[in-house]
Amino acid sequence: MKQFTAIVHRGEPGEGGFWATCLEVPGANGQGETKEECLADLKNAIQLLLETERDEAFRLDPQAETAELMLA
Repeated sequence: MKQFTAIVHRGEPGEGGFWATCLEVPGANGQGETKEECLADLKNAIQLLLETERDEAFRLDPQAETAELMLA
């Protein structure tokens, strides 16, 4: 399990809803009528982007290896 940081914004006045981005995964964003819907949409976007990037990395170099990094 990995932890990510979501930055959640309220929609423009008159539009309502929420939108969010993820600091650790540039390009991932979500939106929804409620904060919960917005975060669920962002979670799906993060998962899709990470899977796509992983697949692409191994497609480009099938011999590549993964390594876990821990930051303090």
